[in-house]
Amino acid sequence: MATQRPSFPVRLTPTASAATRGRMPAVPVKPMVPSTPSMASNAVRARMVQKLAAQGVSDPRVLRAMGAVDRHLFVDSALVNQAYEDTSLPIGLGQTISKPSVVARMIELLLGAPALIGKPQDKLGRVLEIGTGCGYQAAVLNHVASEVYSIERLRGLHERARTNLRPFRLATVHLMLGDGMIGYAKGAPYAGIIAAAGGEAVPQAWVDQLAVGGRIVAPTHSASGGQALVVIDKTARGLERLVLEAVHFVPLKSGIA
Repeated sequence: MATQRPSFPVRLTPTASAATRGRMPAVPVKPMVPSTPSMASNAVRARMVQKLAAQGVSDPRVLRAMGAVDRHLFVDSALVNQAYEDTSLPIGLGQTISKPSVVARMIELLLGAPALIGKPQDKLGRVLEIGTGCGYQAAVLNHVASEVYSIERLRGLHERARTNLRPFRLATVHLMLGDGMIGYAKGAPYAGIIAAAGGEAVPQAWVDQLAVGGRIVAPTHSASGGQALVVIDKTARGLERLVLEAVHFVPLKSGIA
């Protein structure tokens, strides 16, 4: 394998506010996605959260986080009316933004790590996200973790995520351009690692960078030939692995493109 250039964290910096000239200030969005009253309303997000709860998501931290982030700011303008439907949507370069139910399910699993047993109101510590995509899941993770490191191998998506997240001024979210298969050792150990791409198996680098008491939630190839959601807990006794439901994610790849 060719040696990759090291990746470095990019701290999101504030942008200047636009002059309102006597108008109400607009919701901060990237230029290509208009903020319509219907999409920006609390009611739209509330309905999505109600559906998630009906589907079985019960952790109040996850439901609050999902209700706090405007998903329509992370999709193309042509798809904005589908932003709060429970569907994955294309974000370019052959990648997708995951369904809200999948994002909520995986984050809820992450919050069930052994280190948080008996502490249902606590935030996770430092989290590593593999596959930043458009930045939506990183924004949600920001509400349940003390710090988020998110790595993306596709330069175009890394830049898109930076653009999408900059208006939110999330000082504890760090975006890196790099090879997610090798993780990000400089930020380790992590209380949780969550992946938005599925490979043959969970890379050993992720296990090595996970703290004792931490948890990995990731899709991997299943015996049936598809993908299954896998939870790996790192305990003082070793690793505990649980295979859950079938899922469908983009393939996990190495290198920077």
